[in-house]
Amino acid sequence: MKGSLYLVPTVLGDTPPSEVIPASVFGVLNRLKHYIAEDIRTARRFLKKAGSSVPIDDIQFMELNKYTNENELAGFLQYAKAGFDTGLLSEAGVPCVADPGSRITALAHKSGIRVIPLTGPSSIILALMASGLNGQNFTFHGYLPVRSGERNKILKKLEQESALKSQAQVFMETPYRNMQIMDAIISVCKPSTLLCIASDLTLESEFISTRSVSQWGKKRPDIHKRPAIFIIQNIDKK
Repeated sequence: MKGSLYLVPTVLGDTPPSEVIPASVFGVLNRLKHYIAEDIRTARRFLKKAGSSVPIDDIQFMELNKYTNENELAGFLQYAKAGFDTGLLSEAGVPCVADPGSRITALAHKSGIRVIPLTGPSSIILALMASGLNGQNFTFHGYLPVRSGERNKILKKLEQESALKSQAQVFMETPYRNMQIMDAIISVCKPSTLLCIASDLTLESEFISTRSVSQWGKKRPDIHKRPAIFIIQNIDKK
């Protein structure tokens, strides 16, 4: 009998796991001895912080990241195929959303391994929930192009699609480039377009606010090197 693949949520920052992760998840952590993780050191720290009763030295870790070759993927499910339940850990939040773990999940389905998602914090969903923008019709675009010319073209396109489809457009940026993308949104998008900036979600320094682009232009928050989600919605269909 094959084991299951548990999609295990982690914290989004330096927050006590008990504050953002349901008690049922800790029950799973107290018995899993096999994990697939994006970074083994981060995974070990999280399990210790979560109070896993399984000794760290008894746990088998396999490291999966964006550099992992496709030919290596099958080996990550070796324990599940042998009958051992296996946990999949992301670097932050829920696995497989803007995360390389989705490749393992797809392979698990093909291999007849049960996939069990566990409830936990998702910066994308938390930002959308709190934004006041369209939570029934939205698209997540991940990271936008780094080069300013390409990025600005994409921003204009997203703004147009938002108006045509009444759709919230969700994206993120590497924290040290947050100020640049905020400046780009303010310079490229219409003054009436709404922009939600959600930073440091679930942390004590959490900041979430939705304002028009023109309002943001008057006072820009300092979100340099702070994890953030950006959501735009063009409410002017002209």
